[in-house]
Amino acid sequence: MPISRRRSALPLALSATALLVPLATACSSGGSDGSADGQRLRVAMAFPPAQAMSPYGDDAVTLSRLAVIEGLTALDRNGDAEPALATSWKRDDDRTWTFTLRDATFQDGGRLAASDVVRSLGAAESASPRPRVLSDTRLTATAPDARTVRIVTAAPDPLLPQRLANPSLTILSAAAYAGGKVNPAGHATGPFTLTKVGGAVSATLERNDAYWGARAKAPGVDVKFVADGTARANALRTKAVDVAEYVPISQAPVLGDGLVHEFPSARTNGLSLNTARGVFADPAMRAAAREAIDSEALVKGVYEGRADSARGLLGPGVPWAAADRTAPVNRAKAASEDQVAKTKEIVLATYTNRPELPEVATVVQQQLTARGFTVKQVVRDYAQLEADALAGKYDAFIQARNTILDTADPVSYLASDFTCDGSFNISQLCDKNVDAAVAKAAGTADTGARHHAEMAAEARVLGTDALVPLLHERFTQGYDDSRVRGVALDPMERTLITADTRVG
Repeated sequence: MPISRRRSALPLALSATALLVPLATACSSGGSDGSADGQRLRVAMAFPPAQAMSPYGDDAVTLSRLAVIEGLTALDRNGDAEPALATSWKRDDDRTWTFTLRDATFQDGGRLAASDVVRSLGAAESASPRPRVLSDTRLTATAPDARTVRIVTAAPDPLLPQRLANPSLTILSAAAYAGGKVNPAGHATGPFTLTKVGGAVSATLERNDAYWGARAKAPGVDVKFVADGTARANALRTKAVDVAEYVPISQAPVLGDGLVHEFPSARTNGLSLNTARGVFADPAMRAAAREAIDSEALVKGVYEGRADSARGLLGPGVPWAAADRTAPVNRAKAASEDQVAKTKEIVLATYTNRPELPEVATVVQQQLTARGFTVKQVVRDYAQLEADALAGKYDAFIQARNTILDTADPVSYLASDFTCDGSFNISQLCDKNVDAAVAKAAGTADTGARHHAEMAAEARVLGTDALVPLLHERFTQGYDDSRVRGVALDPMERTLITADTRVG
């Protein structure tokens, strides 16, 4: 989740009722005008907008999960590219691809043209910071004609079709770029149009009746951003919302199977250690921290068995990883307890938006303390932590990271999180051997060979102890399956609300 977020979160003390009364009142009728054209969806999202809905950070994922934005391609359930705004594509040579556009209309009425794609991809390339999905590649788009886009990459990029499905590479109309900022509201192509953003509190979406695909079954979506997981669960239980994302594990037994839907994820919860400065600049101290962590205790004590113990950077949500996994390379010998006890106090940070993480931080603090470290916790809303985390201001940072979010293949995750030029490198790692291993994986066209190279890169990263895997999450999304249909349960976290999502 990239930098420049400074919006305040909702007060965690607010109850679900206080947060959602305006939503429940506004949505008691069928359509937004009181018609019977379906019922508006009411959705509680965990992460408030942090960059004014910029497409170049995780706000883009929110827009994708709400079916507002689209790219040239989309991903199927296997993570393979399928048509979206491009109907077809072909690889002309190692670095050149040609995409043919479909006949589609922007939400502001303009017809999609190749020049729009060139503008959108060029803006993403020049964004600062660059989107994570572009951490390991450079691309240049040109328009041979109005319906054709040619994309040239700086190096061979066999994953380009999957890469172009990333929400940060959404295609927007020219009006989205007015005034030197990027505003997707009303300028995208998805089945729902973003019409209003109420700061970090709410958003309003209306059906896009000019959508090129199937017309959305709901006339609109009313969104509340609710950082407190218990408040989201209570809102679901009391029917104040129809869909609540990321229901806390602790609430699952209370809500019951009809409201909680658990499914595999590619998300790894890890402890990022600052390799550039402070206590953990010393590899021996990082090794001591790794040895202090008890993954099973976290799975049983915090997640009540609804997670998988740590296996590496890539967990069971990436099913091919286990067969190619090798031992970490060149791990340092751990410092002794006496050596650890002489170190300065370390600052361990995490965020409240994922409700289990503060409790994970408490258990990790206890485990590190037992090894001799002196630990201070910082726990706040993610938007209040991100810039400092990316700037390396914490000694240790606990995060939940989807390892295939960017390209449906972990090579982008490895590049953005662990290479010298990575845009999401919270551990501040810069290791030439890691960079070389990731570059080799990124340049490998054959899928099986690339997977093998990615696991070799994983072994290099784990050897540095820049990140200590804590556990592998399972997703728990909330909705009443007796009355809500069409909610997407997507391990890659790209989709949640779709054109098919409706009440009744």
